[in-house]
Amino acid sequence: VDKFLEDAIEVDVDCIADSERVVIGGIMEHIEEAGIHSGDSSCVLPPYSLSEGIQREIGEATEAMAKELGVIGLMNVQYAVKEGLVYVIEVNPRASRTVPFVSKAIGVPLAKLAAKVMVGETLESLGFTDSVQPKHFCVKAPVFPFNKFPGIDMLLSPEMRSTGEVMGIDPELGYAFAKAYEAAGMRLPLRGRVLITVKESDKRSIVSEARALAQLGYELVATGGTWRTLRAAGLPVERINKLHEGRPHIVDALKNGEIDMVFNTPTGGVTRHDDTYIRSTAISQGLPCVTTLAGIRAVVSALSALHQGPIVVRSLQEIQGTGGEPTSAPSAVGSPA
Repeated sequence: VDKFLEDAIEVDVDCIADSERVVIGGIMEHIEEAGIHSGDSSCVLPPYSLSEGIQREIGEATEAMAKELGVIGLMNVQYAVKEGLVYVIEVNPRASRTVPFVSKAIGVPLAKLAAKVMVGETLESLGFTDSVQPKHFCVKAPVFPFNKFPGIDMLLSPEMRSTGEVMGIDPELGYAFAKAYEAAGMRLPLRGRVLITVKESDKRSIVSEARALAQLGYELVATGGTWRTLRAAGLPVERINKLHEGRPHIVDALKNGEIDMVFNTPTGGVTRHDDTYIRSTAISQGLPCVTTLAGIRAVVSALSALHQGPIVVRSLQEIQGTGGEPTSAPSAVGSPA
């Protein structure tokens, strides 16, 4: 039975093994909580919040399992980290969908090396005996088809819904997020009104993100419970009705072009139908809509970066070649890469 491990961080690891050694290709930290399908979750390489001790434990566990299973070639492991404990979700002695992402991030063709290992060569003979630690942040973001299906709810779950993925690279995590989101078709507004309506357990945590938005110049709009929380924190915020509270309500504002971005984490009971309609309307209007607290934090970090200066684009060849580190100094804006 698939279910969520509340407040846990999911981690993906790709490694390559021969008969003598195991080399970690990359440890990827997911943005969304454990339980959301790994194909639907944005992830970051290298990890940005995991301690060195946790990363070391994950590496040692991965190596031990690869050797015990007698893996020759690629292996993927999915972990969950909660309160300092590392849980194994699943082990796949094969290539995973993250291998192309990791290969581009570290500049090593993992699939090519794995094929050579599987026909008898060793990692030592191939010159790949140590993990590569990129000096930049790499963000993988999923691409969803929700805009093709009017009325569908975009809420993420253990069931995979994405139909593709993109990648953003930058020395600063916020810019890496911004590049990935733009490439995925999520156009983040640099100004305007942000609708915030979150479940009870997220209300206290959302205050810091709302404060950051207000400092960046965004106008805040919120529903009853969230509005009271933000008001109590001293933030300027406008109250708006949910559907069952009468008109004018959220959907009216969305359809009238009065909202530029939506932060909505799922709730239960009477408001669940409202939340579903809010999200589907936001998608039909082409608005960015974020449904997890971790995702909201990532988007706010991207917006903070974009307000510091425009995106600067570098090719993979520049990034991984000599003297080709990407920079985010003010320059002409280009398409994310």
